[in-house]
This record gives sequence, C-alpha cells and structure tokens, in this order.
Amino acid sequence: MNVLLVEDDRQVADFVVSELRAAGHSCVYTVDGEEGLQAATRSPFDVMVIDRMMPRMDGLTLINTLRQSGDNTPVLVLSALGDVDDRVQGLQCGADDYLVKPFAMAELLARLEVLHRRVSAPGADTQTRLVVGDLVMDLLRQHVQRGDTVIGLQPREYKLLEYLMHHAGQVVTRAMLLEHVWGYHFDPQTNVIDVHISRLRQKIDKDFDYPLLSTVRGAGYRLGAALAD
Repeated sequence: MNVLLVEDDRQVADFVVSELRAAGHSCVYTVDGEEGLQAATRSPFDVMVIDRMMPRMDGLTLINTLRQSGDNTPVLVLSALGDVDDRVQGLQCGADDYLVKPFAMAELLARLEVLHRRVSAPGADTQTRLVVGDLVMDLLRQHVQRGDTVIGLQPREYKLLEYLMHHAGQVVTRAMLLEHVWGYHFDPQTNVIDVHISRLRQKIDKDFDYPLLSTVRGAGYRLGAALAD
C-alpha cells in the first residue's frame, strides 16, 4: 500500500511510518492539514491516515475538502477524541474508519488493509457512477453528461476521462496516463497525451461555466475543483 499519513505528533508519526515501512508499505508523512492537502493533490494514495486535531487545518476540514474535490481515497481518522459523537462526526464528514489513540499498530495495519482490499479487490467496487462537480459518468451505460449536456467521447477519450475521474482532485502524471490509459511502461516521446487532453478539455469544459480539467505545470493534470497549491 501507498499510505499518506497526516499527523502533527512527531513521536506518533515516526512510530507509524517505521511500522508501515517494516511491513512493506510506502508512506508519505506530512505534519499538518495544509501540507496533507498539498500531498494528497500532488499524487494518488491507496489509503490515508489523518489525525483529527492539527494546526492550520484540522483533519475533518481536510477530509471534507478532499471529498468535495472528488477525491474518494479511503481515509482512516486517528484521534484522541473517542466519544461516540466524535466518531460519528468523523464518519459523517467522509472518513471510512475511525481509530482512537492510544492504538495497537497491528489493529491500524489490519484496518488499513481492509480499506485497501475494499476498493482494490476484483469485483469489490460496486460503484457504477463517477461524479466530479456537475460531470457524471455512468459506468454501466458508458454515458457521460455534464449538467444537462450529453458528451460524446471516443473510446480512448472515455478511458482517459474515467481514469482522471477515479483520481479526481489528485495530480495525475504523464507517466501514470501512459501506463494506465495507453499501456506503455515507458515514455515513447509522443504528444498523444497532449492531443487527447486538448480534445477532452474541449468536450467537457468548453462552453461551461467553469473548467474542471486543469494542467499542473511541470507535474501533470488534475480533474476537479481548483485547490491552492
């Protein structure tokens, strides 16, 4: 698993990072909500572990911001606030699980693995619609619509948009698109991505009130509401 940890307690963070890496997982660590938001929008993660009480941006605000941008990455809240009302509030805000401090690392690992299996196991994803802002993709009918406008896409454009919508709110790199949309495991030095992004932008953004697809200079592309870098 590729895990994002957002935790302002350095002692807790060092412990979690060490144990995750010892278990064979990768982990990116940030110290507060604002840094966590920037990390989450730069690259995709399999799961996120987010502390609730942090400076600059608290955990629930971070989760809510991610969900509003279309980012559906599984989130586990890690918090010293353990009352029923606190846990309910965390889950209602968009978290997928809630673990109270102090905690056993074995339980944290088990919960993260469950969240990861839930979204990655073949046949486990029962989601049939992807939604980013007013853009809707019906996966069963392969139908795309923004507002009241039906959008016609070529097969490769559809696959490209589907990948971007699955990673809404995150920066998707050229390498990721080449591998997952075109099946290349190397850069063939072609402008195929630029051409398809341009065509897709014309179809889903032109003549609408606000753009959804943006270019992040030097990094890649992001689909969703604009967030401060």
